[in-house]
Amino acid sequence: MGPWRCLLLLPLLACAQQQQFMEYVERRLTLLEERISQWHDQSSRYSTELRDFKNQVLGMLEAAEKEREAMRAEAESAAVRVDRLEREVDYLETQNPAPPCVEVDETLMDKQVATAKQRKNEKYTKLTDCSDTIASVRAMKILKRFGSASGLWTKDAAGSSEKIYVLDGTANDTVYVFPRMREFTLFSATRKAARIKLPYPWVGTGHLVYDGHLYYIRQQGPSFQVIKFNLANKTVVDSSVFPAEEQIPVFGLSPSTYIEVSADEEGLWAIYATKEDEKNMCLAKLDPATLDIEQMWDTPCPRENAEGAFVVCGALHVVYNTRLPSRARVQCVFDVSGTLAPEDASLVYFPKRYGSHASLKYSPRERQIYAWDDGYQIIYRMEMKKKLEV
Repeated sequence: MGPWRCLLLLPLLACAQQQQFMEYVERRLTLLEERISQWHDQSSRYSTELRDFKNQVLGMLEAAEKEREAMRAEAESAAVRVDRLEREVDYLETQNPAPPCVEVDETLMDKQVATAKQRKNEKYTKLTDCSDTIASVRAMKILKRFGSASGLWTKDAAGSSEKIYVLDGTANDTVYVFPRMREFTLFSATRKAARIKLPYPWVGTGHLVYDGHLYYIRQQGPSFQVIKFNLANKTVVDSSVFPAEEQIPVFGLSPSTYIEVSADEEGLWAIYATKEDEKNMCLAKLDPATLDIEQMWDTPCPRENAEGAFVVCGALHVVYNTRLPSRARVQCVFDVSGTLAPEDASLVYFPKRYGSHASLKYSPRERQIYAWDDGYQIIYRMEMKKKLEV
C-alpha cells in the first residue's frame, strides 16, 4: 500500500475512534443517570418512611401525655380520698369514750356541780413562787390584719414551740398553724399555714394552746364542753361538760364567749359567769390532764363593759372598755392567794387601737399578751412588778 493510501485511511480511523469514545461516554452517562434516579427514588422513599415514623411517634407521645395526665388526675383524686379515709380511720380508732360522755346524764352532771360547789371559794395553795403582777404595758406591736373582727392567735403557753396558732371567728372548726412568727407576719392569707380540722366546731374566742394541746369550747344545747385536742396526732384526748349551771356570756362586750380558758405560771384556769351571780365573773382552776375543776371562786369583777381577761401568777386581770371603742384598761384584779387586794393593784391602760379586744392570751414564758383587735393581731409586752411592791 502506497503512502498516499495511508494518508486517506487516517481520517477514517480517527472518526471511528471518536465514535466509540462518544458511545462510551453516553453509556457512562446513562448508567450515572440510572444511579441518580435510583438514589432519588430511595431518598424519596426513606423521607416518606421517616415522615411517617415521625408522625407515628408524635401520635404515641400525645397519647402517652394524655394517659399521664389522666393517671395524675386519678392519683390526686386517690390521694385526696386516702387522706380523707385516713383522717376518718384515725378519728374512729383514736376516739376514746369521752365524746359519748358529751351526752352526760343528769346524775353525773349534778354530782360534778355539787363537787365543784363544795370546793368553791376555798383557800388556794400556790404551786409556784410566782409573785408578779402587771405594772404597765411596756410596748405594743401591730403584726398584721388577718381574718374577721373576732378570733384569737397565740403560741403554746406551756411549751417552747415557735408555732403560731390562729382560730379565726367565733364559730369555726379549722385551726391555722404557721411554723414561725416570720411566716405569719410576712406572707399574706394562709399560704404558709397548715390546716387542722377539728372534730367539733368551737364557740367564742376563749380557747387556749397548752403543752401541745388545744383546749377549746364547744356548745351543745344549754351546756358547754371543754375539748382537749392533741395537735400532733389530731385526736380528741378528753372532754368534759363544764360543771356550771345556766351559764351566760362571761364578758359584756363579747357575747359569744361563755368560757375563757387561760394559762399562767400556775397552770390552767377557766373564767366564766352564771345567772346565779350574773353581775360578776367566776374563776375556776382546771386540771390540764383530766379537765376536772380543782377549785372555784366568786370574784368581785363585773361583767359589764368587760372585753377580755387573763390570769397572771394566780391573779385574774379583767380588761374593760366601752361599747363605743375607747381606751381599754385593766380595772379589776382578783388574786386567789389573797396577796394582792383589788384596790392595791395598778390601773393598767392599753394603747388606743381600732376597736375592742376579741381575745387576750397571756404567755407566761414570754411575759406578753397576744391580742386580737378588730381583725388586727397585736403583741403587748408587759412591765411586771412584785405584788407587795405595787
